[in-house]
Amino acid sequence: MNSSPAKEFFHSCWKNVNFMIGIIILVSVIILAIFAEKVSPFPFDEAHKDAILQAPNGTYWFGTDDFGRDMFSRIINGTRITLKVAFLGAAIQLTLGVTIGLISGFFGGVVDKVLMFIVDITWCIPGTILALAVVTVLGKGLTNSIIAISLVNWASYARTVRAKTMALKNMAFIETGIAFGEKPISLMFRYILPNVVPSLIVLVSMNLPGTIMSTTTLSFLGLGSQPPSPDWGLAIAQGMKYISRAQWMSIFPGLALVYTVFGFNLLGEGLRDLLDPRLKSQ
Repeated sequence: MNSSPAKEFFHSCWKNVNFMIGIIILVSVIILAIFAEKVSPFPFDEAHKDAILQAPNGTYWFGTDDFGRDMFSRIINGTRITLKVAFLGAAIQLTLGVTIGLISGFFGGVVDKVLMFIVDITWCIPGTILALAVVTVLGKGLTNSIIAISLVNWASYARTVRAKTMALKNMAFIETGIAFGEKPISLMFRYILPNVVPSLIVLVSMNLPGTIMSTTTLSFLGLGSQPPSPDWGLAIAQGMKYISRAQWMSIFPGLALVYTVFGFNLLGEGLRDLLDPRLKSQ
């Protein structure tokens, strides 16, 4: 008896080592974010004046910072910031990239040239410089840094969606929709977009590590999250001041960042193999 497509897909997921390890890592991060208050032994902003710059021990597993705050509690609560960066950044990038890519690929002509000119300009400017310029205009803060990074990274989505749209818009099911009087917006979002979703899922999972790292960099430079936020980039920057005395202040947030980004990378590799193997050759 032939198994259903759903069973075959889940079986493929189970056999894909990258996907399984990636999903386990990300599920663990999500669980920590949801139950941060219960997992953390102390409030992340609670200062212990008698425990300033203590090395890791039985009470403070990851040591304390220069205010006597428990590093383990701050790192656990920092998972929420990282997930906010990932999901809000992906939402903004997808909204911009998918909309512009669909319009550009569907209408073509002058519309396509103008929109692709904007995409090319976005790609020509170094991402970090453009993000710094946007943050300078919008002001410091986590949300503004996410917006800044998203305004830099949306172009890859637009390119992918445009290429898929141009390949699909002349197919028979689109011509059938036109014959039945479907409007362009309906053709783009009801007919074309569902066929682009698998590629978008792969692209999102592979781009999220870059979004997280870029936003962390802005926090490290003092342009993202502001004290007393438990943001990992901010924690690494604060720890650099005491790198010779209290290495744990930078090491543990750095390991947490590597762990999360590694999970997203593995998940992206696994999804690429499962949903769109052709991307391997691109």
